Amino acid sequence: MACGRLARMLKTILPFVSIAVLLLAGGCSSGAKTSARVSPPASAANTTQSEGAGALAADAKSAATGDIPDNQSFLTFRDTHLGASMLYPEGWTIQQGDSTVTIKEKNNLVRIQLVRASVPTVASVQATLAGLSHSDPALKAGTPTTIALRGGPAIKVVYTTESAPNPVTGKRVTLTVDRYVLAHSGRVATVDLGTPVGVDNVDAYRRMIESFKWQ
Repeated sequence: MACGRLARMLKTILPFVSIAVLLLAGGCSSGAKTSARVSPPASAANTTQSEGAGALAADAKSAATGDIPDNQSFLTFRDTHLGASMLYPEGWTIQQGDSTVTIKEKNNLVRIQLVRASVPTVASVQATLAGLSHSDPALKAGTPTTIALRGGPAIKVVYTTESAPNPVTGKRVTLTVDRYVLAHSGRVATVDLGTPVGVDNVDAYRRMIESFKWQ
């Protein structure tokens, strides 16, 4: 029996019964198919990236802050999902993503990125920055070196970047960034500590990177 004829009969004899249910039971449908879309869990994001992280970018619309004072109070940022902790200046803003944490005060920028990746080398860190310089000609990087931190051995490199011009004044902000790349148990942390040229945060940033710990 055709589905249309069956529907007309049901309207006459079963006014209080769900026609749709009975039609489906009889094998009638519109022919449309439905499917569920499942998004991957947030914790699965970026688990196959290399140790390379994008360059820090300043904001020409934000005024450069002064030096971090010697009596600055520090708090401990600890993230069990990322599996790391580090000191940061009290009062700075924290923005968290699936695999990245950004801590900033205007154009003083600190970023921690943790991914699953192979152990980095001086050559791989250098290659990453060389690749970034192709898309960002303003990026200038020094030569990476291996150093020892309290949190373990690391590769350090210094690079500079420029912001886009201020839409009103046309001025740009140049950041000097200390990049540290550390590895532990299949995880790689890239820690970028950026400060505008002319601002001295050397001591504070050294204290921060020395406080980095794997959880």
